[in-house]
This record gives sequence, structure tokens and C-alpha cells, in this order.
Amino acid sequence: MGVEKNEFKFSQKPEVVYVDTDILLIGGGMACCGAAYEAAKWATPKGLRITMVDKAAVDRSGAVAMGLSAINTYCGENDPADYVKYVRADLMGIIREDLVYDLGRHVDNSVHLFEEWGLPIWKRDEDGSTMDGAKPAPKLTEGGKPVRSGRWQIMINGESYKVIVAEAAKKALEYNRKETGVEQNLYERVFISELIHDKNNPSKVAGAIGFSVREHKAYVFTAKTMLLACGGAVNVYRPRSTAEGQGRAWYPVWNAGTTYALAAQAGCELVLMENRFVPARFKDGYGPVGAWFLFFKCKATNSLGEDYCATNLAAANKDFGKYAEDPHKLTTAMRNHMMMIDMKAGKGPILMRTHEAMAALAETMTPKQIKHLEAEAWEDFLDMCIGQAVVWAGNNIEPEKTPSELMPTEPYLLGSHAGCAGIWVSGPGDIAGVPAEWSWGYNRMTTVDGLFTAGDGVGASGHKFSSGSHAEGRIAGKSMTAYCLDHADYKPELGRDVDEVIAEIYAPMETFAKYKDYSTDPSVNPNYIRPKMFQARLQKIMDEYVAGVSTWYTTSKTMLEKGLEHLSLLKEDAEKMAAADLHELMRAWENYHRLMAGEAHARHILFREDSRYPGYYFRADHFYVDDENWKCFTISKYDRDSKEWTLSKRDYVQVVPD
Repeated sequence: MGVEKNEFKFSQKPEVVYVDTDILLIGGGMACCGAAYEAAKWATPKGLRITMVDKAAVDRSGAVAMGLSAINTYCGENDPADYVKYVRADLMGIIREDLVYDLGRHVDNSVHLFEEWGLPIWKRDEDGSTMDGAKPAPKLTEGGKPVRSGRWQIMINGESYKVIVAEAAKKALEYNRKETGVEQNLYERVFISELIHDKNNPSKVAGAIGFSVREHKAYVFTAKTMLLACGGAVNVYRPRSTAEGQGRAWYPVWNAGTTYALAAQAGCELVLMENRFVPARFKDGYGPVGAWFLFFKCKATNSLGEDYCATNLAAANKDFGKYAEDPHKLTTAMRNHMMMIDMKAGKGPILMRTHEAMAALAETMTPKQIKHLEAEAWEDFLDMCIGQAVVWAGNNIEPEKTPSELMPTEPYLLGSHAGCAGIWVSGPGDIAGVPAEWSWGYNRMTTVDGLFTAGDGVGASGHKFSSGSHAEGRIAGKSMTAYCLDHADYKPELGRDVDEVIAEIYAPMETFAKYKDYSTDPSVNPNYIRPKMFQARLQKIMDEYVAGVSTWYTTSKTMLEKGLEHLSLLKEDAEKMAAADLHELMRAWENYHRLMAGEAHARHILFREDSRYPGYYFRADHFYVDDENWKCFTISKYDRDSKEWTLSKRDYVQVVPD
């Protein structure tokens, strides 16, 4: 953000810590953990140093922090080509098929590693009955048959999923640290807010600068190559939860759009940033529905007991043609659209008929098996969304006796779940039929030399989920090692003055210290804006103009243009952001990154003149899917100096036949 010159006259200048490394991993989620594990195998014997920096603690960092009840991407007996078809169909026909295929052929290996490291994976007994993870069973690599909740999903006991994966990553980093002789290569509670280009090559990244959120220290990292994998973007939009519950969201609230903001500021090409994910979840608790639909065979209806996907099929087909023909082949977005038709018509609330599903399953069960089934129903939330269990308990909801409400959430920007926003990256280069220009030498490298991404960062290739993000991190980690070896003589030099960057980073603290006594209430001051207020303004703008919940996810050219006017004013006010402490300083930079991600999102929706993802967003002035003109990738590039965005089309190429 542009800020007034900070000379540290009113606040203390931080201690500056310099760290030189070869491979820098920014983030601590599944992608960076995968990269750390894989890079350590290849880089350590070559004497290359690996460093991970995370604004949180790696054990509970990222989208898997609370745990999961299923691994949503495990190919097993399925062909990677079929995985491509599945992803392509759900994302309305536009994906980077080379990236998705590449992931499909590697993802199972990561799942096998998880089990080797101690993750309990449910298996089928010889008689076909379910053995949950507490019972001894052959491993997947030994012929064990997983309990599938769907074609691509397998059930796990996953409350410690992230801890298990993080332990392997930290051991890999420890191995690298000991072998290369560095004192420290894991920096937790350090927030990266700036990527710095190379002094001698402006198209290349050379370093990253950030600050500790626990100590008054700034960190300056120089590296030959970097992985930017800080998750997606949450709280860009006003959430459905209010007041003390406002921090409740489906995707983790610490996903602040840093991946997209830093990539855009560095000059990366972004792709399909108009895409967002609007999951239908259990109301108020945001509890997941996947296991209920797939494993418990539960059905959702309107309040009259009607299957809204059947009753609204003709209406959806009239507007969206072939994308709403077969009720058994509807996309996640289209199912949302049909749900909203009934909610707008007053046929809500939408109900997940848990009691009927439990009753149907219990018809062939013993009392002991029924009790175990009920425990599994509760465990689905205790594994990954404890708040939903609390909502059920607080509302006297017993899932075996009564239905529970569903509600579409506020939008989220992400690239690893049922969404495909992100960064344009180089592919593997060894898949037939893929344009040569889709691979420029290093798998998962962005269009900025030396900068890689994975997980939520990689655009046009959703449905990776946790296992796919880890596998993609491993792909990037190996590619980054090759990059370092190919550029062995490269010595990174930062293209900006370090003191100047640090002054910009800490400017919100200087602003607060300078003006805090101007008013009796430090939260109400004409000289600055606090991060909480800034976020409220951002969420209101995005919600009302860029297809949030208050407009039923609907916008138009005129609405978007007015929204972008408001965002431009908010960007000006970002220069007056104020922070009373280090935690608030992190909030200031997180919210600026949310602003950058939200602006990219708005500009992409404005550029694409169709409703490509009905149920996720609607263009009221283009209420259709236009395959003739818009079955293409939308590409954007931000110029940090001019603050201008350039948007363009890029041809979609189908690689895997229907």
C-alpha cells in the first residue's frame, strides 16, 4: 500500500534480521508442507538450503488446521483422465487439463505417505462392513480397501491430520538444517507482506520482507527461488455471521488473499479470478455436507419436501442450456442456483433430511451398529468443524430425529477446493496435446521468474483439496530444486532499499502513534482508519456491488463499475491504515491483501460477459453461459507502478476427450 513517509519519529524502529537461503517457502499449509518434504529429499544432498516462513504455527496452519473427516482426492482405481473429466465438468468446462492430469497421477502417493506417517484411514472389512480408523487393517499400499464416501473421496479419522503432515515437514526441514549447517530454517509467527524483485533482473524475484507478529523484528529473506502458497481469501465479503459470530466462516479466516495480492504486485498473470466458491453448508455453523450427501446418502429438499434440483431443472435449463439438462450431472454451482430459486420463492428453509437418511441406514443395522452410526454423524463435525456440533446441541437438534437447515455461504476466493481462481503457471510439459507455451521450463512456476505456487495459488485447476495441495507442493518443491541447480551461479540482490520497505511495512504503527491522542477514543479518529473498520468497508462494498449474499450473488456492469469506484477510494484510505500493536499491523496488511484480491475478482467478473458459474455469481445483464465467446481463460496482469490492470482472453484447449 502507498503510505506517507515513515521516519520512525513516533514509534520504535524494529530490529532487522537477515536470512539468506536457496529455497524459500512462504506459508505453512498443506502445499508448503509438501514442498518442504519433497525439496528436502532432492535439495539437501546438493547442499541447498530450504527455509519455511509462516505467519502461524505449522502444526495448525492452513485450511486443514482444525482437521478433516475425509480426503477428497484419492484416485485409487480411477484413471487420472477420469479425474480430469470430473474436475472439468464441475468447473463449467474450463480448466488447465495438463495441471489437473499431472496432479491426478501423483496425488495418491501423498495419501500413502499420510497413512505411513500415522493418519487413520477407514477400510472395508472382508464382508464389506466399515472399519473406522481405530481398527487394525491393511494399508492402502498393502491392498487395503478404503471406505469411499464418493468416487474420489475416502473417509479418515482426521482431527490430527495437519499435525501429522506438519511433523513430516518439520523433520524434513530439520534434516536440511543439520546437513547444510544453518542455525534456523523454520520461522513461525512471521508475516510476509512484500516480495522484492532482483536488482539486476526486474522480471525475477530475489527476496521477501515481513515482520514478526510476536517480537519487534523485521525479517529480510533472500532466495534463489520462492514458493508462494498462503491459501485463498476469506472475509473479502461480508459474512452471513454477525456480531460476535462474525469470525465464523467456512474457509479459515486467516486466509487473507496474500497469495493473490503478492503475486499480482509481483507482476504474475492471474487466471479465472472471476471464479469463487459459494458452498452450501449447515446454517450458522458452516458445517460440511459432503459426508452427509455421499457417505450417509442424505437428501436435501425445500421446506415442502420437494427435490429442488428436480422441480427447478426446466427453469435452469431455459437459462443455462446444456449445463442444466441431466439432474445427475449438475455442477456444484448449478445445484446452488436451484436451491436459491426455491429460497427466493419462499419455499425455504432448505433442509438436509438427516433423520430420514439415518432411518434408512438403520433398517439393516443392529442396535450397536446404529449407535456407531450416530457417533459417526457427530464425529463428521468433531473431526473438522466443532462449531457445527455446538450449533446442533444449542438448538436441540438431534440429526437422527430432525432435519437441519442448509444455507449458501458468502463467497470465497480459492483454487484448491470447488473453485479455480488463482495464478497462471507452467505445466509439466510432457502431456500430449497441450500447447507448448503452457510450459516454460519449470512445473508450477508463475510468469515471474523464480516464483512458484501451489494449492490455492494455482488457478484453473480446482478440486485438489488437501491431498492434492500437498502433492502439488511436492511437485513445486522438486521443480524449485531443479531451478536452483540450473541457476547455481545466481546471487540474489534486492531491487529495493530494505530500510524503505521496512518503513512502509511499519507505517501503520507510526500513524497510530502519531495521531492516537488526537481524539479521546483511539478507534474514532479523522487521521486514520483501523483495520477492523477498513475490513467492514471492504466487505460492504464487495457484498453490495460484487455479487454478495445481500444481492443473492447478482451483479451487473453498472454495479461492478460503481463498486470499483468505491474500492479505489478505499485503496486511497489504505494509506491511512493505523495499527496499535503487532497483531493489528498483521490485520492491516491482511486486509490490504484482501482488497487487492477483491479488486482482481471484481475486474474479472466485469471483463467476462456471461454468468459462467451460476449459483456462485450471476451477471444480471448476461444471465447465460456463453460458450461461443467466453469458453476461454480470462487473464489479468497488474502494473504496480501505474496501478493499472490489463485483462485479456486466452484459448481453452481440451486435452482429455469426453
